[in-house]
This record gives sequence, structure tokens and C-alpha cells, in this order.
Amino acid sequence: MTDEFKIIDKEDIALLKFPATDVLEDDNEIKTRLGEINRALALGNLEHSKIQIFFEDSESKYKVDTTVWAVTDKNVVLKQGVRIPISRIYKLF
Repeated sequence: MTDEFKIIDKEDIALLKFPATDVLEDDNEIKTRLGEINRALALGNLEHSKIQIFFEDSESKYKVDTTVWAVTDKNVVLKQGVRIPISRIYKLF
């Protein structure tokens, strides 16, 4: 899975365009993603641990190594207010 994702710097995510559609279709995958997001948030706030986020914009698939600082209803928030729409995330490790 990781071979098809390009590495991107966190600062460059703000330049991407994200469609409104979800990259996941299966309800179980969507539930799993929310659990992974909550785990990443806890790791980020308690241990300042970095995780890998696999996501897709309107043109390509990306991977970023980062710390999750906050989560809203629709976005995962990284340092410096960089946001990734939850609906565009495949997986978090």
C-alpha cells in the first residue's frame, strides 16, 4: 500500500485541493479510521509521537509523518493549523 503514496512535507499540504467525497466506502473502514484518528490524537497530545497519515487530494495520494494536534468534525489538524479532511484519509499508522 505504501508504495503508491508520495511523501509530502506537512507545510505543503495547505497547497492541496481536497474534493468533498470520501475515499472510503465501507462503513467498517470508516469506523476503523475514526478509531485510528482518536488514537493518533492521544499519541500526539500525550507523547508528542509522530504517526503516518495516508491520504488523497484531487490529483494524487500522499503520506506524511506528523503529529496530530487536534480533530474537528471534518478535519485532522496538524501543527501550524494545517488541516487534512477526515474524508480524504485512508489510514493512520
